[in-house]
Amino acid sequence: MAAKPVVAIIVPKGTQKDVLNAETVARINERFDARWPKAEGKIDAAETLALLKDADGCMTGWGSPCLSNEVLAQCPKIKIMAHSAGSVKPFVSDDLWKRGILVTSAAAGIAVDVAHYAIGLMVIGRKNVMEVAPQVTAGQWRERKAHRASDDLRDCTVGIVAASHVGRNVMRLLQPFEVKILLTDPFVSAEKAKEYGAEKVDVDELFQRSDIVSVHAPSLPETLHLVNAARLASMKDGATLINTSRGSLIDETALVAELHKKRIWAFLDVTDPEPPVAGSPLYGCPNLTLTPHIAGSVGRGRKRLGAMAAEELERFFAGEKPRYIVTQEMLKFIG
Repeated sequence: MAAKPVVAIIVPKGTQKDVLNAETVARINERFDARWPKAEGKIDAAETLALLKDADGCMTGWGSPCLSNEVLAQCPKIKIMAHSAGSVKPFVSDDLWKRGILVTSAAAGIAVDVAHYAIGLMVIGRKNVMEVAPQVTAGQWRERKAHRASDDLRDCTVGIVAASHVGRNVMRLLQPFEVKILLTDPFVSAEKAKEYGAEKVDVDELFQRSDIVSVHAPSLPETLHLVNAARLASMKDGATLINTSRGSLIDETALVAELHKKRIWAFLDVTDPEPPVAGSPLYGCPNLTLTPHIAGSVGRGRKRLGAMAAEELERFFAGEKPRYIVTQEMLKFIG
Protein backbone atom coordinates (compact mmCIF):
# COMPACT_ATOMS: atom_id res chain seq x y z
CA MET A 1 0.00 0.00 0.00
CA ALA A 2 1.44 3.36 -1.07
CA ALA A 3 2.28 5.84 1.63
CA LYS A 4 -0.13 8.72 2.03
CA PRO A 5 1.05 12.18 0.94
CA VAL A 6 2.33 14.21 3.86
CA VAL A 7 0.29 17.42 4.20
CA ALA A 8 1.06 20.15 6.72
CA ILE A 9 -1.92 22.15 7.99
CA ILE A 10 -0.28 25.49 8.77
CA VAL A 11 -3.58 27.12 9.66
CA PRO A 12 -3.82 28.51 13.22
CA LYS A 13 -6.26 26.65 15.46
CA GLY A 14 -8.51 29.69 15.75
CA THR A 15 -8.88 29.85 11.97
CA GLN A 16 -9.35 26.10 11.74
CA LYS A 17 -12.52 26.44 13.83
CA ASP A 18 -13.84 28.87 11.22
CA VAL A 19 -12.98 27.02 8.02
CA LEU A 20 -12.89 23.32 8.89
CA ASN A 21 -15.83 21.25 10.03
CA ALA A 22 -15.56 17.78 11.53
CA GLU A 23 -16.24 16.10 8.19
CA THR A 24 -13.42 17.95 6.44
CA VAL A 25 -10.98 17.26 9.29
CA ALA A 26 -11.83 13.55 9.14
CA ARG A 27 -11.42 13.59 5.37
CA ILE A 28 -7.99 15.21 5.61
CA ASN A 29 -6.83 12.69 8.22
CA GLU A 30 -8.12 9.80 6.12
CA ARG A 31 -6.60 10.84 2.79
CA PHE A 32 -3.30 12.26 4.02
CA ASP A 33 -0.58 11.87 6.60
CA ALA A 34 -1.71 15.16 8.13
CA ARG A 35 0.39 17.29 10.43
CA TRP A 36 -1.54 19.69 12.63
CA PRO A 37 -0.18 22.64 14.63
CA LYS A 38 -0.02 22.32 18.40
CA ALA A 39 0.12 26.03 19.24
CA GLU A 40 -3.18 27.62 20.18
CA GLY A 41 -2.28 30.98 18.63
CA LYS A 42 0.18 32.14 16.01
CA ILE A 43 2.31 29.45 14.42
CA ASP A 44 5.92 30.53 15.01
CA ALA A 45 8.91 29.93 12.75
CA ALA A 46 10.07 26.82 14.61
CA GLU A 47 6.69 25.09 14.43
CA THR A 48 6.24 26.16 10.81
CA LEU A 49 9.44 24.39 9.85
CA ALA A 50 8.59 21.34 11.97
CA LEU A 51 5.24 21.01 10.20
CA LEU A 52 6.56 21.62 6.70
CA LYS A 53 9.76 19.60 6.85
CA ASP A 54 9.46 16.62 4.48
CA ALA A 55 5.82 17.61 3.71
CA ASP A 56 4.58 17.05 0.17
CA GLY A 57 2.02 19.82 0.39
CA CYS A 58 0.33 22.21 2.76
CA MET A 59 -2.91 23.99 3.55
CA THR A 60 -2.81 27.68 4.49
CA GLY A 61 -5.43 30.18 5.59
CA TRP A 62 -6.00 33.43 7.44
CA GLY A 63 -3.18 33.89 9.96
CA SER A 64 -0.82 31.39 8.34
CA PRO A 65 2.89 32.19 8.04
CA CYS A 66 4.27 33.18 4.64
CA LEU A 67 6.04 30.48 2.63
CA SER A 68 9.16 32.62 2.46
CA ASN A 69 12.39 31.82 0.71
CA GLU A 70 13.96 30.95 4.07
CA VAL A 71 11.18 28.48 4.90
CA LEU A 72 11.09 26.82 1.50
CA ALA A 73 14.86 26.37 1.43
CA GLN A 74 14.41 23.88 4.28
CA CYS A 75 11.30 22.20 2.86
CA PRO A 76 12.30 20.95 -0.61
CA LYS A 77 9.50 18.39 -1.07
CA ILE A 78 6.53 20.78 -1.07
CA LYS A 79 4.66 20.64 -4.36
CA ILE A 80 1.35 22.39 -3.59
CA MET A 81 -0.06 25.10 -1.33
CA ALA A 82 -3.85 24.98 -1.01
CA HIS A 83 -5.16 28.23 0.48
CA SER A 84 -8.42 28.07 2.45
CA ALA A 85 -9.07 31.81 2.04
CA GLY A 86 -9.02 34.46 -0.68
CA SER A 87 -5.94 36.39 -1.79
CA VAL A 88 -2.71 34.42 -1.57
CA LYS A 89 -0.49 37.52 -1.83
CA PRO A 90 0.56 37.71 1.86
CA PHE A 91 1.46 34.01 1.93
CA VAL A 92 3.62 33.47 -1.15
CA SER A 93 7.15 34.51 -2.08
CA ASP A 94 9.16 34.78 -5.28
CA ASP A 95 11.01 31.59 -4.44
CA LEU A 96 7.75 29.67 -4.24
CA TRP A 97 7.04 30.37 -7.91
CA LYS A 98 10.65 29.65 -8.90
CA ARG A 99 10.36 26.23 -7.27
CA GLY A 100 7.28 25.45 -9.35
CA ILE A 101 5.00 24.98 -6.35
CA LEU A 102 1.38 24.93 -7.42
CA VAL A 103 -0.93 27.34 -5.57
CA THR A 104 -4.71 27.18 -5.25
CA SER A 105 -7.18 29.48 -3.53
CA ALA A 106 -10.71 29.30 -2.14
CA ALA A 107 -11.45 32.82 -3.44
CA ALA A 108 -14.11 31.40 -5.74
CA GLY A 109 -16.00 30.16 -2.69
CA ILE A 110 -15.87 33.54 -1.00
CA ALA A 111 -17.06 35.14 -4.24
CA VAL A 112 -20.39 33.31 -4.09
CA ASP A 113 -21.24 34.79 -0.69
CA VAL A 114 -20.14 38.29 -1.74
CA ALA A 115 -22.31 38.01 -4.84
CA HIS A 116 -25.33 36.95 -2.78
CA TYR A 117 -24.82 39.98 -0.55
CA ALA A 118 -24.51 42.34 -3.52
CA ILE A 119 -27.74 41.02 -5.03
CA GLY A 120 -29.52 41.55 -1.72
CA LEU A 121 -28.30 45.14 -1.55
CA MET A 122 -29.54 45.74 -5.07
CA VAL A 123 -33.06 44.67 -4.13
CA ILE A 124 -33.31 46.68 -0.92
CA GLY A 125 -31.50 49.57 -2.55
CA ARG A 126 -34.06 49.84 -5.34
CA LYS A 127 -36.91 49.52 -2.84
CA ASN A 128 -35.24 52.30 -0.81
CA VAL A 129 -35.66 50.25 2.35
CA MET A 130 -32.92 52.03 4.27
CA GLU A 131 -34.60 55.42 3.97
CA VAL A 132 -38.29 54.56 4.28
CA ALA A 133 -38.09 51.95 7.07
CA PRO A 134 -37.01 54.45 9.77
CA GLN A 135 -39.77 56.82 8.62
CA VAL A 136 -42.41 54.13 9.04
CA THR A 137 -41.01 53.27 12.48
CA ALA A 138 -41.41 56.93 13.38
CA GLY A 139 -45.10 56.76 12.52
CA GLN A 140 -45.02 58.00 8.92
CA TRP A 141 -46.71 55.65 6.48
CA ARG A 142 -48.09 56.96 3.21
CA GLU A 143 -47.16 60.51 4.15
CA ARG A 144 -43.45 59.68 4.09
CA LYS A 145 -41.22 62.06 2.16
CA ALA A 146 -38.34 60.00 0.85
CA HIS A 147 -35.60 61.62 -1.16
CA ARG A 148 -35.62 58.62 -3.51
CA ALA A 149 -38.71 56.86 -4.76
CA SER A 150 -39.02 53.14 -4.13
CA ASP A 151 -38.65 51.13 -7.30
CA ASP A 152 -38.15 47.59 -8.58
CA LEU A 153 -35.01 45.79 -9.67
CA ARG A 154 -36.72 44.42 -12.76
CA ASP A 155 -36.07 46.43 -15.96
CA CYS A 156 -33.33 48.56 -14.41
CA THR A 157 -29.73 48.80 -15.63
CA VAL A 158 -27.01 47.27 -13.46
CA GLY A 159 -23.39 48.25 -14.01
CA ILE A 160 -20.74 45.74 -12.97
CA VAL A 161 -17.23 47.07 -12.42
CA ALA A 162 -14.88 44.15 -13.22
CA ALA A 163 -15.58 40.56 -14.23
CA SER A 164 -13.74 39.19 -11.19
CA HIS A 165 -14.82 36.00 -9.40
CA VAL A 166 -17.46 38.09 -7.65
CA GLY A 167 -18.43 40.12 -10.70
CA ARG A 168 -19.00 36.99 -12.77
CA ASN A 169 -21.13 35.45 -10.03
CA VAL A 170 -23.21 38.63 -9.75
CA MET A 171 -23.85 38.65 -13.50
CA ARG A 172 -24.85 34.98 -13.36
CA LEU A 173 -27.24 35.55 -10.47
CA LEU A 174 -28.80 38.57 -12.15
CA GLN A 175 -29.98 36.61 -15.18
CA PRO A 176 -33.49 35.80 -13.83
CA PHE A 177 -34.12 39.39 -12.69
CA GLU A 178 -34.84 40.80 -16.16
CA VAL A 179 -32.27 43.58 -15.91
CA LYS A 180 -29.92 45.17 -18.41
CA ILE A 181 -26.30 44.40 -17.43
CA LEU A 182 -23.38 46.64 -18.33
CA LEU A 183 -19.79 45.54 -17.73
CA THR A 184 -16.58 47.53 -17.64
CA ASP A 185 -13.36 45.54 -17.55
CA PRO A 186 -10.26 46.27 -19.67
CA PHE A 187 -9.35 42.59 -19.79
CA VAL A 188 -12.70 41.32 -21.09
CA SER A 189 -13.71 41.49 -24.75
CA ALA A 190 -17.15 42.51 -25.97
CA GLU A 191 -17.73 38.91 -27.06
CA LYS A 192 -16.83 37.56 -23.63
CA ALA A 193 -19.08 40.14 -21.97
CA LYS A 194 -21.97 38.82 -24.08
CA GLU A 195 -21.27 35.34 -22.74
CA TYR A 196 -21.77 36.81 -19.26
CA GLY A 197 -25.07 38.33 -20.40
CA ALA A 198 -23.65 41.85 -20.39
CA GLU A 199 -22.86 44.72 -22.72
CA LYS A 200 -19.27 45.91 -22.51
CA VAL A 201 -18.92 49.68 -22.04
CA ASP A 202 -16.23 52.03 -20.75
CA VAL A 203 -16.29 53.02 -17.11
CA ASP A 204 -17.67 56.53 -17.68
CA GLU A 205 -20.59 55.25 -19.75
CA LEU A 206 -21.33 52.64 -17.10
CA PHE A 207 -21.70 55.25 -14.37
CA GLN A 208 -23.87 57.45 -16.57
CA ARG A 209 -26.28 54.74 -17.70
CA SER A 210 -26.62 52.53 -14.62
CA ASP A 211 -29.39 52.57 -12.03
CA ILE A 212 -27.09 50.44 -9.86
CA VAL A 213 -23.30 50.38 -9.91
CA SER A 214 -21.73 47.38 -8.16
CA VAL A 215 -17.95 47.50 -7.72
CA HIS A 216 -15.97 44.23 -7.85
CA ALA A 217 -12.47 45.27 -8.92
CA PRO A 218 -9.22 44.55 -7.03
CA SER A 219 -7.22 47.16 -5.14
CA LEU A 220 -4.36 48.08 -7.46
CA PRO A 221 -2.53 51.33 -8.27
CA GLU A 222 -4.60 51.52 -11.45
CA THR A 223 -7.90 51.27 -9.57
CA LEU A 224 -7.18 53.80 -6.82
CA HIS A 225 -10.19 56.16 -6.64
CA LEU A 226 -11.70 54.62 -9.75
CA VAL A 227 -14.99 55.91 -8.38
CA ASN A 228 -14.15 59.61 -8.41
CA ALA A 229 -16.09 62.88 -8.12
CA ALA A 230 -16.85 63.15 -11.82
CA ARG A 231 -18.22 59.63 -12.08
CA LEU A 232 -20.29 60.01 -8.93
CA ALA A 233 -21.75 63.28 -10.24
CA SER A 234 -22.65 61.57 -13.51
CA MET A 235 -24.82 58.94 -11.80
CA LYS A 236 -28.57 59.13 -12.28
CA ASP A 237 -30.76 60.68 -9.62
CA GLY A 238 -31.98 57.84 -7.40
CA ALA A 239 -29.12 55.51 -8.37
CA THR A 240 -27.45 53.05 -5.99
CA LEU A 241 -23.71 52.52 -5.51
CA ILE A 242 -22.48 49.26 -3.95
CA ASN A 243 -18.89 48.49 -2.96
CA THR A 244 -18.08 45.03 -1.64
CA SER A 245 -14.53 44.92 -3.02
CA ARG A 246 -11.94 47.29 -1.52
CA GLY A 247 -12.33 50.74 0.01
CA SER A 248 -9.48 52.29 -1.96
CA LEU A 249 -11.52 52.11 -5.16
CA ILE A 250 -13.73 54.99 -3.99
CA ASP A 251 -12.72 58.59 -3.37
CA GLU A 252 -14.53 58.76 -0.03
CA THR A 253 -14.25 62.56 0.24
CA ALA A 254 -15.99 62.91 -3.11
CA LEU A 255 -18.58 60.30 -2.15
CA VAL A 256 -19.49 62.04 1.10
CA ALA A 257 -19.93 65.32 -0.78
CA GLU A 258 -22.19 63.64 -3.33
CA LEU A 259 -24.24 61.82 -0.69
CA HIS A 260 -24.99 65.07 1.12
CA LYS A 261 -26.92 66.09 -2.00
CA LYS A 262 -29.22 63.14 -1.23
CA ARG A 263 -29.45 62.16 -4.91
CA ILE A 264 -27.99 58.66 -4.67
CA TRP A 265 -27.59 55.97 -2.00
CA ALA A 266 -24.37 54.09 -1.26
CA PHE A 267 -23.79 50.75 0.42
CA LEU A 268 -20.19 50.32 1.59
CA ASP A 269 -19.06 47.03 3.08
CA VAL A 270 -15.44 48.17 2.79
CA THR A 271 -13.69 51.46 3.53
CA ASP A 272 -10.22 52.98 3.34
CA PRO A 273 -8.92 52.64 6.01
CA GLU A 274 -10.90 49.84 7.56
CA PRO A 275 -12.60 50.57 9.87
CA PRO A 276 -12.99 54.31 9.25
CA VAL A 277 -11.02 56.43 11.69
CA ALA A 278 -12.80 58.02 14.65
CA GLY A 279 -14.61 61.12 13.49
CA SER A 280 -14.66 60.00 9.86
CA PRO A 281 -17.25 61.89 7.77
CA LEU A 282 -18.59 58.49 6.75
CA TYR A 283 -20.13 58.12 10.20
CA GLY A 284 -23.51 59.81 10.15
CA CYS A 285 -23.31 60.59 6.44
CA PRO A 286 -26.78 60.79 4.86
CA ASN A 287 -27.83 58.26 2.22
CA LEU A 288 -25.10 55.85 3.30
CA THR A 289 -25.28 52.36 4.74
CA LEU A 290 -22.03 51.05 6.23
CA THR A 291 -21.47 47.39 7.09
CA PRO A 292 -18.32 45.92 8.72
CA HIS A 293 -16.84 43.86 5.86
CA ILE A 294 -19.40 41.08 6.14
CA ALA A 295 -20.13 40.46 2.46
CA GLY A 296 -17.67 37.59 2.21
CA SER A 297 -17.81 34.23 3.92
CA VAL A 298 -18.39 35.00 7.61
CA GLY A 299 -20.43 32.08 8.95
CA ARG A 300 -21.42 28.78 7.43
CA GLY A 301 -19.81 29.76 4.14
CA ARG A 302 -16.36 29.66 5.71
CA LYS A 303 -16.63 25.92 6.30
CA ARG A 304 -16.88 25.53 2.53
CA LEU A 305 -13.49 27.22 2.13
CA GLY A 306 -11.66 24.55 4.10
CA ALA A 307 -13.45 21.84 2.17
CA MET A 308 -12.41 23.48 -1.11
CA ALA A 309 -8.76 23.53 -0.05
CA ALA A 310 -8.93 19.87 1.01
CA GLU A 311 -10.54 18.93 -2.31
CA GLU A 312 -7.77 20.71 -4.22
CA LEU A 313 -5.16 18.71 -2.32
CA GLU A 314 -7.03 15.50 -3.11
CA ARG A 315 -7.18 16.32 -6.82
CA PHE A 316 -3.50 17.18 -6.99
CA PHE A 317 -2.27 14.05 -5.27
CA ALA A 318 -4.65 11.91 -7.34
CA GLY A 319 -2.95 13.23 -10.47
CA GLU A 320 -5.84 15.49 -11.43
CA LYS A 321 -5.71 19.20 -12.22
CA PRO A 322 -6.96 21.39 -9.34
CA ARG A 323 -9.86 23.70 -10.19
CA TYR A 324 -8.79 26.96 -8.60
CA ILE A 325 -5.14 27.45 -9.53
CA VAL A 326 -3.47 30.81 -8.91
CA THR A 327 -0.47 31.71 -11.07
CA GLN A 328 2.19 34.34 -10.47
CA GLU A 329 0.85 36.30 -13.46
CA MET A 330 -2.58 36.46 -11.81
CA LEU A 331 -1.16 38.35 -8.82
CA LYS A 332 -1.18 41.51 -10.96
CA PHE A 333 -4.97 41.42 -10.92
CA ILE A 334 -5.59 40.23 -7.35
CA GLY A 335 -6.29 42.77 -4.63
